[in-house]
Amino acid sequence: MESVARGGTRWKRFALVMVPSVAATAAIGIGLAQGALAASFAVSGQEFKVKAGYLDGTGFAQYGGVDMGYKDLKGDEKVAHPVAISTFKNASIEDMCQSVVTDVPFLGKVTLRLTAGDKGTAVKAKNLYLDVSELDANAKFTNIDIGVAAKDTDNPGVGKGPAVKDKSILENGFAQQADRAQLTGVTQKAWATTAGTFELSGLSMRLHKGDGPKVECY
Repeated sequence: MESVARGGTRWKRFALVMVPSVAATAAIGIGLAQGALAASFAVSGQEFKVKAGYLDGTGFAQYGGVDMGYKDLKGDEKVAHPVAISTFKNASIEDMCQSVVTDVPFLGKVTLRLTAGDKGTAVKAKNLYLDVSELDANAKFTNIDIGVAAKDTDNPGVGKGPAVKDKSILENGFAQQADRAQLTGVTQKAWATTAGTFELSGLSMRLHKGDGPKVECY
């Protein structure tokens, strides 16, 4: 960890800094399955990839949580997916790509690839929530707090992030927050993305036969 400015911290490689414990994940998963906790929606049985050249976000917070979703593309069985939830009050994203692969009967694997923010105007998002299982990037944080309780990341006078996502988070669990987060060379796998508003400039969506780095985002 290298201090680069007052209140600023640069991490050459930034990966998920917390994962919910197995016991906590199981407890939350059971609660969600029994309807004891509220979740925004059941995620699909497919993870998707996201790549971005640059993400500049203000009002950042990150904490552990669980996404309940379908086990696979067949049937109604649901399972718990532990995630790190990265949140931003406001975010600007350049050179964004999102891809997901589906195995289509009689056709084989087909990749849906979406790109935006690569023609000079960045993607804009407000109250952005990224539920990720893997994340790699170069990162710089301004006025970062590491080790705050997740439920306090939106408390007036203390919290820096947007409203905590829902009751599926680990409320007393480890979290970090910062006034600003700047990430470059972002690659991640995610189960869900939600936002209050999401403006995708230069949106392009294409279907490609096959999978792999030539047709997926990476």
